[in-house]
Amino acid sequence: MSTSTTKILTHLQTHLHNPSLSLPHLSQLQSHLLRLNLLHHPHHLTLCNNALRSLISLSQLHPLLQLYSQMHSLNLSPNNFTFPFVLKACARLRDVKLGTLIHTHVLKSGFELNIFVKTSLVCFYAKCEVLGDARKLFDEMCERNVVVWTGMISGYLETGRYQEGVSLFRRMLEAGMMPDSFTIVRVLTACSQNGDLRTGEWIRGFVMEKGMDNNMFVETALVDLYVKCGCMDGARGVFDGMKEKDVVTWSAMIGGYAFNGLPQEALELFFQMERENLMPDCFTMVGVLSACARLGALELGDRVSRLMDMGEFLSNPVLGTALIDMYSKCGSAERAWAVFKGMKESDVIVWNAMINGLVMTGYHKVSFGLFAQMEKLGVKPEGNTFVGLLCGCTHAGLVEDGRRYFKSMCRIYGLNPRIEHYGCMIDLLARAGLLEEAHQLIKEMPMEANAVVWGSLLGGCKLHRDVHLAEHVLERLIELEPWNSGNYVQLSNIYAGNGKWDESARIRLVMKEKGIEKTPGSSWIELKGVVHEFRVGDKSHPLSERIYSKLDELGKELKAMGHMPTTREVLFDIEEEEKEHSLGHHSEKLAITFGLISTDSNETIRVVKNLRVCNDCHAAIKLISLFTHREIIVRDNNRFHCFREGSCSCNDYW
Repeated sequence: MSTSTTKILTHLQTHLHNPSLSLPHLSQLQSHLLRLNLLHHPHHLTLCNNALRSLISLSQLHPLLQLYSQMHSLNLSPNNFTFPFVLKACARLRDVKLGTLIHTHVLKSGFELNIFVKTSLVCFYAKCEVLGDARKLFDEMCERNVVVWTGMISGYLETGRYQEGVSLFRRMLEAGMMPDSFTIVRVLTACSQNGDLRTGEWIRGFVMEKGMDNNMFVETALVDLYVKCGCMDGARGVFDGMKEKDVVTWSAMIGGYAFNGLPQEALELFFQMERENLMPDCFTMVGVLSACARLGALELGDRVSRLMDMGEFLSNPVLGTALIDMYSKCGSAERAWAVFKGMKESDVIVWNAMINGLVMTGYHKVSFGLFAQMEKLGVKPEGNTFVGLLCGCTHAGLVEDGRRYFKSMCRIYGLNPRIEHYGCMIDLLARAGLLEEAHQLIKEMPMEANAVVWGSLLGGCKLHRDVHLAEHVLERLIELEPWNSGNYVQLSNIYAGNGKWDESARIRLVMKEKGIEKTPGSSWIELKGVVHEFRVGDKSHPLSERIYSKLDELGKELKAMGHMPTTREVLFDIEEEEKEHSLGHHSEKLAITFGLISTDSNETIRVVKNLRVCNDCHAAIKLISLFTHREIIVRDNNRFHCFREGSCSCNDYW
């Protein structure tokens, strides 16, 4: 080899090992190689491999494959260092055809048993979702490194083959292999998506045993696992033990509390986050707004939303949906509508949020009109769109409209009704007194009815006092949810409402024997950014004395207006006077009374309750709104009730 050629090679080697090598410079060096025909020299294979390494590090996949093709055409034999670079490029490009061709080159070159080459082949096939070939090669390997285990596991998880991925991960640990944090996070994420808390906790035990529990990414994945599985105590345990937390971890915890029915805890953690001067991100905001929505905390939701520029809400469908939902659930359809109209990008989820918001605040006809506009603009409705529309029909008692929407799902839009849609239809029919039709629809459903569906029919039985059908329904409900107190309470109330006190007492005895306790009613009201909670007969509030004094005044005015407590629905077979006392101290009445003594006479009172508003409270609140001239909005677990001047927006149909 000439002196000039040696100098050129030395120059090329120096540049190829430079980590800051630019693509144009690399292309220039590649052309030097070809122009000088140096590729023919056997000692220059190393030089080509260095070029391949540089190209893969720069993610220049097509130039890399071009160089390999040129090497192949010049009959320069690749070695065990060449193939991993080329196969990695094929994997990133998901080029199965080319990768399979490279596999034949591997076989012809005799490198099929080399651990690095075989590892690259397994990872290539796994990445390209050709898992049969990947697993065959994997099983043939006598020696396996961490990379090949990880590649095979990732292939299973990425294609949704969760059980096989987790099973292989267990085998990896049993083989004495130490996975990296990336693999652990991947497997924990798969456990989260599949609700597999047991496997996730087993992995946590391994992580703690190996001293990897101080890795922030692993810990955040554990928090997410517990959150997705609804185990907030477990999530909080990991969270509190973390030495370092980023906004992702805080968001996971706040969202977890909000979406697992613990909105107050979500807000408390958000306030703690604020005290630590951490700025919320999009996901934090969604969680906090969801908590505000659940509690009906309009003032707090307004304050929190101002932490971000309104432009971010209007340009981000996820944030915009959360804000629309918050305003809707706090009873402010006007503000929800303003956000909706200002959205720069509205996908079907945003439209659904607005349709549902209008339905829950009593604007059923407007929601139907919005759906027509949605169709006109070419936004294709999906299943959740029809859940909103059918709920609107249910709340307004529009049986024919409900039937029309239900039938149009399949006939016009090609959507197969889900169990939620059947549930809405059964609820609509049952409320309208069409109990036999509702029962028949349950029998005709293509899937097994769940507790929600049977519960809708039971509610209709209660409303129309069909004790015989209610007994049958309750039998099914107890099979599905043997520890749900609501099932027993509803049937007991049906018996009580029909004067069958012995039967009512028998149900209460069954509850007592099984240790089933009635879910306590709770109501929340926000005042100056602080959420106050009340329960039936609650005297823990600092203003209890004033609240009960005002409540007595309201009781006298109600009696003067001819209001008689509806004692037939009280569960317990007690004296009439005690029944009246119990009804008078329901949680929503305490919350409303607190609102009356704590706000100006022109302010709207907003209350949220975790259970359905009873008939007696509903009748009493209508009269309270009349003689106090106050607008009172109550959101129970079913719908909004807007009380104005002695009437309710639900038209006594709920």
